Amino acid sequence: MAKKNNKKEALDYHSSGRPGKIEVVPTKKHSTQRDLALAYSPGVANPCIAISENKDDVYKYTAKSNLVAVISNGTAVLGLGDIGPEASKPVMEGKGLLFKIFADIDVFDIEVDANDIDLFVNTVKAISPTFGGINLEDIKAPECFEIERRLKEVLNIPIMHDDQHGTAIISSAALINALELADKKIDEVLIVVNGAGAAAMSCTRLYLSLGAKKENIVMLDSKGVIRKGAENLTKEKAEFATNREVKTLDDVMKGADVFLGLSQGNIVSKEMIASMNNNPIVFALANPDPEISYHEAISVRKDIIMATGRSDHPNQVNNVLGFPYIFRGALDVRARCINEEMKLAAVRSIADLTKELVPETVNLAYGEQVITFGPDYIIPKPLDNRLISVVAPAVAKAAMDSGVAQIQIPDLDVYAQELETRLGFDNKLLKSITNRAISNPKRVVFAEAEHYKILKAAQQVKDEGIAEPILLGRRAVISQMIEENALELDGVTIIDPKSEEEKERRYIFGEEFYKKRQRKGVTLYEARKLMRERNYFGAMMLELDHADALISGITRNYPNTIKPALQIIGTEDGVEKVAGMFIMNTKKGTLFLADTTINIDPTYEDLAEIALLTSKAVKRFNIKPRLAMLSYSNFGSSNSKGSKKIAKAVEIIKQKNSSLNVEGEIQADFALNKEKRDYVFPFNNLKENANTLIFPNLESGNIAYKLIQELDEVEAIGPVLIGMKKPVHILQLGCSVREIVNMVTIAVIDAQTKKK
Repeated sequence: MAKKNNKKEALDYHSSGRPGKIEVVPTKKHSTQRDLALAYSPGVANPCIAISENKDDVYKYTAKSNLVAVISNGTAVLGLGDIGPEASKPVMEGKGLLFKIFADIDVFDIEVDANDIDLFVNTVKAISPTFGGINLEDIKAPECFEIERRLKEVLNIPIMHDDQHGTAIISSAALINALELADKKIDEVLIVVNGAGAAAMSCTRLYLSLGAKKENIVMLDSKGVIRKGAENLTKEKAEFATNREVKTLDDVMKGADVFLGLSQGNIVSKEMIASMNNNPIVFALANPDPEISYHEAISVRKDIIMATGRSDHPNQVNNVLGFPYIFRGALDVRARCINEEMKLAAVRSIADLTKELVPETVNLAYGEQVITFGPDYIIPKPLDNRLISVVAPAVAKAAMDSGVAQIQIPDLDVYAQELETRLGFDNKLLKSITNRAISNPKRVVFAEAEHYKILKAAQQVKDEGIAEPILLGRRAVISQMIEENALELDGVTIIDPKSEEEKERRYIFGEEFYKKRQRKGVTLYEARKLMRERNYFGAMMLELDHADALISGITRNYPNTIKPALQIIGTEDGVEKVAGMFIMNTKKGTLFLADTTINIDPTYEDLAEIALLTSKAVKRFNIKPRLAMLSYSNFGSSNSKGSKKIAKAVEIIKQKNSSLNVEGEIQADFALNKEKRDYVFPFNNLKENANTLIFPNLESGNIAYKLIQELDEVEAIGPVLIGMKKPVHILQLGCSVREIVNMVTIAVIDAQTKKK
């Protein structure tokens, strides 16, 4: 489902907190006078002298080796046109963010007020010593061709205009695989290219490098087919002018094998698709509206192989599959340029990856049972974390083989392994579970809908297709809040448990609750009365399958919120204790913490059950749990009652699940530091750092998660309630809209799992 574009939400996103999307973060210690003396004067003179004596040492002593400039003059920004350098800055910051999260490349975005080619080239040339590579972005044609050409001539660092080459590389990988599935040869197919801008030119040139024949290519601009002899042809258009006796798109589509659209939406008709050759390949890449919609195209031809630029259809041609990893490989061998060999290596590595067995993590991220090479999967998914360890080494090897690398990587396999572990906090888990939720959204009851944050979150999960919200509260109050805050919640179900129209359902719910609690002191009158309370009503909706998950707790304390759910829904079969788990996305990876919200002073049997419940929950995210049973002591160093409790819990865990990787009792620093742990305790069972931390009591768990939550570059999701028979999740008091959305996403995943 395409995400709804809400103008206010987008503006709030870019302006809230620290404006913009990127910041500069120090990489060296700077807390003491000595640190500052080394960072600046007088210590900084030493690397300055070293670099003056050997210019290449700039890569050794500065950030240049991992720093890319994203540069634009704002003359061709997205689909907005020439809007100027200042207006292009949000896009350039966004590109910098993608470089960082997908390939750990640092970026300075630079917006240049220069439409003149000479001025632009001279400006970039003058600042180039700062950077290890340059990504040109959103510069209009034909100037972009000349700018890139001239910069490549005068600079010896990787330079790429991504609007040209990024789309070319990804679509070329898709074309290789599509032709294989269509059983066609690239040197024989008739290719129609609709559009004559930077991307279209670069795509066509790369297709030629792959073996396409120029005489088999017909290119069109806004005036129609580009023909030889036409007046005022640019040098680039003249390169692809044809002698064929055709004038219109309708003419050239007859009998065509491949259509590449980089133009405007809805200009290709069903009749044009029907007139194409057998097994037609259609890349309709205009955004946000393709040249022909996916559903229209496949309704005409069952033998079609189609790609678009959209994420809500198969085969999204997305530049993020290429540019982060191309620059990663180029930087790591200090390439003097990005040449044709490197681009073709990226093409073939992306194409080949598509044919490999897709990991379960990718299947889960996109809500698929099995993703396999075929008409609906001709290029990898953007969230495939194998891309960095496949594309970057291929590009690096091509740079070394073609002689443009200034340093050599002796073992590419080791390099690939290093790349796999390089990325830390990049929200991949959150991206994965969000896509998984979108694949099969569920009905989620919001028990406290008379709250702005709840309504805002409900709109967001509705717009993104994560869940179908059900709002509990007074209809008049909720409707007024929706109107006053200009929220878009048309069609969302609003239920007032106290209203006359819900009298019959209250009666039924009360009867059911009475059956559950009649021997626990609840009268029929009390049971019916309790159904007027939203948490009881919502829990009963979940119990009787009127909904799939329940979210509550933003305005009420934890015990009062969870009590109705425990009374009505109860725990999973065989589970005595429920527990609260927090998910912490940190720079060092994802951590799962439990119990953080419920069990005040668990026994060793309780701790063992909490650990087993938590490991089961972690596995639902397709992550292998590595458990550390935390204590203030290590492996019997203390003979206290608390230490013995942890040791006994570990024994029970190993008896109940011998395959589980668990260690304890152990202090938190040793659990999270392999080098330190292996040096002091070489006998330990944790071969990697723990990712699942079990705390000895609620006091320690609660303090720990609240401390971590307030640290920079940590995103907390939770508390995730584990051990319940059905998905019930309790929010933190005063949590943010983003935290609510994250919890709803977890609730949907929980519902999907429990339904199975």
